[in-house]
Amino acid sequence: MADIENWKEATFEEKYASMMAGMSVEDQRKSAQQVIHLCLCSRCPTYKEAEHEGLVFCTLGKSQSMHEKNGCLCSECSVTRTMSLRWEYYCLQGAATELAGIKRPEQ
Repeated sequence: MADIENWKEATFEEKYASMMAGMSVEDQRKSAQQVIHLCLCSRCPTYKEAEHEGLVFCTLGKSQSMHEKNGCLCSECSVTRTMSLRWEYYCLQGAATELAGIKRPEQ
């Protein structure tokens, strides 16, 4: 499990288990809103080419209006670095939890 001593080296799965595994879906959404100022989605080429809908796709899941890859800023995002995320195009593929095979609480 990730703790302050090994946070930097911890995997996404370890960080998720430490922070969010016991949270309800609603609490996870609230947590995502707290990091929205760090999110680069609104500046992303893929986001700019689609109907504007949502942010923090790495946490909340894929967009219903984005369908084409037009460039991705996920690897440059501080949310990605902080949480040790290793995928891209969350707006098209889904939340990091889905990509990691982590079962989230029912909505």
